[in-house]
Amino acid sequence: MDKNTLISEFQQVFSIEASQAVHTFFSPGRINLIGEHTDYNGGYVLPCAITYGTYGVVKRREDRRVRVYSKNFANIGMIEFSLDLLEFAAEDNWANYPKGMIRYIQERYGSLPVGFDMYVSGNLPNGAGLSSSASLEMLMGVILNEVYALGIDRIELVKLGQKVENDFIGVNSGIMDQFAVGMGKVNCGMFLDCQTLEYEYAPLDIGGHKIIIINSNKRRELADSKYNERRSECEHALRLLQRKLDIQSLGDLTEEEFEANQFLIDDDVLKRRAKHAVYENNRTKKALKSLKEGDLSTFGHLMNESHLSMRKDYEITGIELDTLVESAWAQPGTVGARMTGGGFGGCAIALVDANEVDSFITEVGEGYKQKIGYEADFYVASIGDGTKRI
Repeated sequence: MDKNTLISEFQQVFSIEASQAVHTFFSPGRINLIGEHTDYNGGYVLPCAITYGTYGVVKRREDRRVRVYSKNFANIGMIEFSLDLLEFAAEDNWANYPKGMIRYIQERYGSLPVGFDMYVSGNLPNGAGLSSSASLEMLMGVILNEVYALGIDRIELVKLGQKVENDFIGVNSGIMDQFAVGMGKVNCGMFLDCQTLEYEYAPLDIGGHKIIIINSNKRRELADSKYNERRSECEHALRLLQRKLDIQSLGDLTEEEFEANQFLIDDDVLKRRAKHAVYENNRTKKALKSLKEGDLSTFGHLMNESHLSMRKDYEITGIELDTLVESAWAQPGTVGARMTGGGFGGCAIALVDANEVDSFITEVGEGYKQKIGYEADFYVASIGDGTKRI
């Protein structure tokens, strides 16, 4: 998106003269290459930031008011609030994400001297599971940090973003989304230990291939989905295992240890939930190794196994995502494909030979519309940097 266009749109919405100084930022969305629902199970994830995301233009005010406007929610119009009253309000819709960041930053680092006007425009499909909420949280955090020269460490901003999601919005999510958005690096995945926050960048040398994001266009709302239910099921399974095993999380187990001790879980559903968490965590470790060795074939196989596990053991795929992924598997040039994100709708990703991209999109798109009744959207993704000034 063109920076001058953004600034011009900001000036129009807020009736600000062109001579006044503004600041422009970009915050990416993310995809998770592998490691789904492992983050809150103390395991590893392998996400990356993408070049689709959320743009923000901001200008400091003289008073303590905050005015925010999103081009993506133009029907809602301008939302206003005070730096001194930062409570969750359902009618404030998307603005609760930046509001939560402002609140927790002020609580921890002191009151901001003045408010600001902010214009937001994003090209992430809303509700698709590409982390538009984390993109917005990190956008606000980095804007406040830089425009007000607060000197907050980036990892601390990432943690505050998760706190907004958990405590302000009420979604019991892990830290992966904010970490991927805030810490992204061009052409790299991030192998992250969600318990310790130790991480390393994994080279994404996929030369001759493209990552295709496929939006099922079945919307998913995390707070209203079965996300929290899956998390509590895993916690229950963990407690049953802890009667015998000295472990802090399901991520502490190898596949062999799980198989030897699964009898401790006396409920079939809980057993399958735990199995996914353990096996997915170990798949993620294998995926890192395969990327380092440039072994895309093994990486693609692990992606496929990941989807099958989420379909059978975690039960979060559904007919839309299964249709997309099964169709992707059938196409020439597909190295691997799986659902990505929280599940229950949202997106799938596929690693596809660059020469087959056009036919892949045509064939998968036609098959999906025929079976589901409406169209999927396709995005050819590039791997980009984390939230930054532009």
